[in-house]
Amino acid sequence: MSLLVVGLSHRSAPVSVLERASLNAGAQLKLLQDTVAAEPAAEAAVLATCNRIELYADVDKFHAGVAELSTLLAQHSGVGLEELTPYLYVHYEDRAVHHLFSVACGLDSMVVGEGQILGQIKDSLARAQDLHTAGRLLNDLFQQALRVGKRAHSETGIDRAGQSLVTFGLEQLSAGADVQQWARGKRALVIGAGSMSSLAAATLARAGVAEIVVANRTFERAERLARILSEGDDTDVLARAVPMDSVPGELTRADVAVSCTGATGLVLTADAVVASVQGRTGAPALEDAAGADTAVRETAVREAGETPLPGAGSAADENCPLDLSSVPSGFSVMGEAAVAGMDAATLEQHGAWAAGGTAVDRTREAGRSGPEADTELIGALAATATRVGRIPERRRPEPVVEVPRPEPVLFLLDLAMPRDVDAAVHRLAGVRLVDIESLADASADAPMAADVDMVRRIVADEVTAFGAAQRAAHITPTVVALRSMAADVVAGEIARLEGRLPGLDDKHRAEITQTVKRVVDKLLHAPTVRVKQLAAEPGGAGYADALRTLFDLDQETVASVSRAENSTTEKNRGPA
Repeated sequence: MSLLVVGLSHRSAPVSVLERASLNAGAQLKLLQDTVAAEPAAEAAVLATCNRIELYADVDKFHAGVAELSTLLAQHSGVGLEELTPYLYVHYEDRAVHHLFSVACGLDSMVVGEGQILGQIKDSLARAQDLHTAGRLLNDLFQQALRVGKRAHSETGIDRAGQSLVTFGLEQLSAGADVQQWARGKRALVIGAGSMSSLAAATLARAGVAEIVVANRTFERAERLARILSEGDDTDVLARAVPMDSVPGELTRADVAVSCTGATGLVLTADAVVASVQGRTGAPALEDAAGADTAVRETAVREAGETPLPGAGSAADENCPLDLSSVPSGFSVMGEAAVAGMDAATLEQHGAWAAGGTAVDRTREAGRSGPEADTELIGALAATATRVGRIPERRRPEPVVEVPRPEPVLFLLDLAMPRDVDAAVHRLAGVRLVDIESLADASADAPMAADVDMVRRIVADEVTAFGAAQRAAHITPTVVALRSMAADVVAGEIARLEGRLPGLDDKHRAEITQTVKRVVDKLLHAPTVRVKQLAAEPGGAGYADALRTLFDLDQETVASVSRAENSTTEKNRGPA
């Protein structure tokens, strides 16, 4: 059996695809059950966070495993396989181990070095254990991943290379200002009471907000989180819980709101945000759309005393001899606008350029002038603009009037996947929204600390150690079966000796038995230790087969030892 992971993350897929492919708790459980029921897989675990969905499995066939896991991800996410496939990545055996260890250390996170992923890996292991879909391989893998992540954070400064997603999001909300100064005295609304929402609430409390209101569909969980915040020794914040239907009213009072729920639809629509801003300021939150910008620019042009150039398709063009529908947007097709202020010689220059740089021979057209000749030249120019997509600029373009956005009165941080807050809120004046997509854009150029290299070395070392341990463990059942066979041989020979020497007293019988056992142990010690060492090296998987062949060990005996060890592991398992 071999480890296989199939998944997609913020590194392989756009946020819109991740959003659609997200799995709620029920879908994750069903995916695990269906995966272990599939033929190629014996174990399965799902790691689903706000920016990744990964399915881990122990499979006996690579190609069949990839096909089956990809199909299951598509079925349970609701995104068609053909659409999902371009965004999937596949890691196998050591590469799969390396990937999970890198994830656990925060190297693959949207914000490098964030530590929250460790809790999510722990939850994934617990979920697989509860459903009995995690056997020896995935238990060992995920528990060592947790140890590797903790080692990276304790032995290096990876924490300095990045922050948690919550901290990074608050920094983006504060637009580079000190988060504690920005947050001090503000009223906060936290929507949701899960792990991410709890982390956000605790971070806001430590940053110095004056009040935190927690809203959740299960009111008891909201109350519990509010009580923890109020009773915390390291903060002095007023915290209270409200039901979800109180969110619109609380949003009117809030300065900052953080939302991270498991809802499949929008929690805050654009209309709800507009209403909350209007209820707070008494003025509507105007949409900062392109149409508004255009209106402002046209107003500025009129105030400057100039006549704006009509665009394609305007009513003034109905008598124009050109084919307006074929002209790209941005090129004024009215003849007098396109060549405003140009004389005949300049028109000829344009005609030559439109003909590919060859001068237009107007000898045979000498004496021709007027609208007909001008129309031909303008037509040539328009045809080339259609082909090339531009015309040579004859004068400086009008300056674009920048529309200043008002200072935000409401700050929204959306950490949910799929999103809780309507993306249209980005266009509302007076509101600043930071969501997973904008966090991905902001973190793309984030500097990486030198400690990241140290973490990479730790990951490489741990992958090597894990592979060696797994290969060594693979031969252990064979070694145990060999020693069991040797013990049976010793017992048989002692019994035969008692039959031949019935008068042998107990003292001598025990001494003979012990001597024979020591001889067998010494003969087996060196080869069994050495075979474990050899099996731990790359390419050492064949030593178990060689040992079974040399000593003629029964395959079923070896398998029974392996099953017994797996049963013991199942009883003693537990997250690190």
